[in-house]
Amino acid sequence: MFFLSLLCVCGLLLRGDAQDRASLWRGNDRSGRCQYTFTVPSPAEATCPQAGGPELDGLKARLGVLEALVAQLGGRDVQPRGGQQGAAARPQPELQEALNRVVSERNLLQGEKERLQRELDTLKLRMEEMRRETERLRSRPCLSQSPVAAATATQQDWGRGRPAAGSSQMSHLMTRPNRQGDSSNLRDSAWPHGAQGFQEMKAEVTELPAPDANVDNTGCGELISVGEPVTHRKADNIAGKYGVWMQDPEAVSPYGASMLWRIDTIGPEVRQLYGYDDMEQLSKGFPSKVLLLPDPLESTGATMYRGSLYYQRRLSRTLIRYDLISESVAARRELPHAGFHGQFPYSWGGYTDIDLSVDEKGLWAVYSTSKAQGAIVISKLDPHSLEVKRSWETSIRKASVANSFMICGKLYTVASYAARDTTINHVYDTATGQLKAVSIPFKNKYGYNSMIDYSLAQRKLFAWDNFHLVSYDLRLGRQQAN
Repeated sequence: MFFLSLLCVCGLLLRGDAQDRASLWRGNDRSGRCQYTFTVPSPAEATCPQAGGPELDGLKARLGVLEALVAQLGGRDVQPRGGQQGAAARPQPELQEALNRVVSERNLLQGEKERLQRELDTLKLRMEEMRRETERLRSRPCLSQSPVAAATATQQDWGRGRPAAGSSQMSHLMTRPNRQGDSSNLRDSAWPHGAQGFQEMKAEVTELPAPDANVDNTGCGELISVGEPVTHRKADNIAGKYGVWMQDPEAVSPYGASMLWRIDTIGPEVRQLYGYDDMEQLSKGFPSKVLLLPDPLESTGATMYRGSLYYQRRLSRTLIRYDLISESVAARRELPHAGFHGQFPYSWGGYTDIDLSVDEKGLWAVYSTSKAQGAIVISKLDPHSLEVKRSWETSIRKASVANSFMICGKLYTVASYAARDTTINHVYDTATGQLKAVSIPFKNKYGYNSMIDYSLAQRKLFAWDNFHLVSYDLRLGRQQAN
């Protein structure tokens, strides 16, 4: 019966149109049973509708969206599954927002990782510096003789009628004046009684120059001369090729009046502020305080005043007052129209567009603007709010001078940062608005002076000359009566 039905079907198919070709296939299925398969073209439909229904279509659409998201995360441009186009193949708004958020968080984490790596490198450098300093101290020879033993040997030598080696010939003379009737002044326990020998006494006379009637280093006269540079310390690594060091003329407790501060200004993000108890500790390189500034610093124009560090924020014209007591930003303000990050630097470069300083008259900013066309502008600042109180525009081209400093409301400029023997070549008086040319000798001992500033606390110049922290004594003339 099955065979007859099969023949009937085959006959019907064979009588169809020539284009309706039927095929018969016979074979065993996976279980071994014989199966007959007929393939008959549809006489009415050119193509069959897709099977699966709306659920399968939706699944394919979502799969296409996921493929597109994966392609965007991997930076590739792939065609969604099935070649679908249009709204079904495009990421939905919620998924796109999630993708943007993930990418943003990844970038933030990458930036934080780079910042932490830089700080780690800086700490490693400091650890290496401390290790070298420790080794140097360990290798120092100890004193071979104690002070008590030295004093005993001195008394024994005096008893033999000769001074001890290395002792002063005048070390045992009494400096206390004799008073009539006071017999205790005739003898002193330090004097070797009963000595049998005699010691020849010698004295050296040093000629002191007579006081100059035109010099008054306590007043506010004009600068007469600058002394020879005195070196206090050399930086240990490349980060200290340029820098700034300073002393607060009105220090605030708990920091003493002898406290000194230092910043190395080479690096992608300068934020470390080192404090030293006095000049000796600075020379030895032993900081007692290390602060991390909240905002990175630009170049060598920072200064210290009334318990605050004043500096320019990196890549901006923003000035910052950082309070040392609270260790936080106390004020922040833009310096109007000031050039920054290489627009109007000193001749040596170094992004020295804004130079802050302190003198007897207060807090100053030395800079330039587009309106001034590169000429030096001097502004008096409010030390609390950083607001500009008054400004003076000079005719000195900022790029033509190596550096500048303020003393008693007068701006002085240095001609060269590299010449070993150069001059202070201009002085501008903010009290009169007058500019005049001068020629005061000045030495760049190490050949690359990146910072020169007036220290009101010591009434000296502080400078940073090619890794070296140096200072200069000053001679000021008497202030002219008005």
